[in-house]
Amino acid sequence: MPKTFALNVNAARKSATCDGATPLLYVLRNDLGLNGPQFGCGSGQCGACTVLIGGKPARSCVTPVGSVGNAAFTTLDGLAAKGKPHPLQQAFIEAQAAQCGYCTNGMIMSAKALLDRNKSPSENQIKQALAANLCRCGVHNRIVRAVQRAAKEMA
Repeated sequence: MPKTFALNVNAARKSATCDGATPLLYVLRNDLGLNGPQFGCGSGQCGACTVLIGGKPARSCVTPVGSVGNAAFTTLDGLAAKGKPHPLQQAFIEAQAAQCGYCTNGMIMSAKALLDRNKSPSENQIKQALAANLCRCGVHNRIVRAVQRAAKEMA
């Protein structure tokens, strides 16, 4: 039975009416028009749908909207401020770290979680934080450089 859920997404209150088992990804894209999180594998394996819930990366394709409760969560769409890209988004642009774009959402959101808890991560720490996100284009080195660039910019 459909229910109306009050969501705290990207520092704004939104609502969606759906079944509580509906994947958060579907609500974000179909009901709220937030297209940063991408549908990839649909089973939480690739990272394309990553959002930050309470500051931690979560796979929105396997997160039921009913489980989110009042937790604040952020999508890629919510990183930019007043039309200006977040330093991570800008670093990805400058480093040309997106080839096909499939993994970009997950990489940026996972990197954001890392930089929020570690302002100056090592290359190995960056690679570990991003390891659960699949990238098939082979731009891993550019992605790591983009995160390093953003870390310097944000310091």
